Amino acid sequence: MFDNSTIYTLRTENIEGITHYYVSFLDGQAVHRETEVSHAVYLEFQNFVKIECSLRHWNERYREYSELTDETLHKRALYPQKSVDETAFGSLQSEQLRLAIESLPEIQRRRFILYHEYDLTYEQIAKIDGCTITPVKLAIDRAKADIREKMKYFKSK
Repeated sequence: MFDNSTIYTLRTENIEGITHYYVSFLDGQAVHRETEVSHAVYLEFQNFVKIECSLRHWNERYREYSELTDETLHKRALYPQKSVDETAFGSLQSEQLRLAIESLPEIQRRRFILYHEYDLTYEQIAKIDGCTITPVKLAIDRAKADIREKMKYFKSK
């Protein structure tokens, strides 16, 4: 975090038409010191002042002013943590889906898994089974309907 305290001050003084440049600061023993510097050094200190001002504004703009608690972090999470109920329901739903797939006839189950788990097309599955596309599509559609029927009690809230 940026420190808002200024550790030096700048001033100019015009003596007999000649401009003198000064930098004032507190030394390590907290004694006020002032030294005359060249115009180039004075300009560098002025740049430092601009940079400090910019950092102060940036700090004020982006500083976290709210208290970070578990609740506020949870609200900001990209993927909010599921509640115990949601986790348990998801687990039951997954188990019910597994049982529904296992209860399918062997050909439907195999074609359904090849289509949904291995992302094979109807054509690829038909080639594996040595049949046309129509029975593959019918088997997968029937498997989906059976699974939907068995899962209807586990629809999301």
